[in-house]
Amino acid sequence: MLLDFGFVLIFLVLAALFIGFSLALSWFLRPKAANPEKLSTYECGERLIGPSWVQFNVRFYIIALVFIVFDVEVVLLYPWAVVFKSLGLLAFVEMMIFVAVLLVALIYVWKGGYLEWVKPRG
Repeated sequence: MLLDFGFVLIFLVLAALFIGFSLALSWFLRPKAANPEKLSTYECGERLIGPSWVQFNVRFYIIALVFIVFDVEVVLLYPWAVVFKSLGLLAFVEMMIFVAVLLVALIYVWKGGYLEWVKPRG
């Protein structure tokens, strides 16, 4: 049994050596002076207009996070619905609890005004 773990240790050491060798080799082979064109901001083939450091409004991130939460709900709900008949009552109750938690989250987001693009003050 100890011999089996020895093989794992040897594999990990060889993997670390390979990674270190690859990084060192790439460091030696890379060009030392960067081209100014390569250091410029790339925007899908378009010429950059204005500064490259732009602060995005936090609403973009909030809407994206809310979308991801409810997208994950669909991803989990669809396979459950496909095999619903074979799962039984316990699986139904568990999924209803899951949906209830997501509904509470939706109500919280809706009442907080986070789904509005221009959030009302107050």
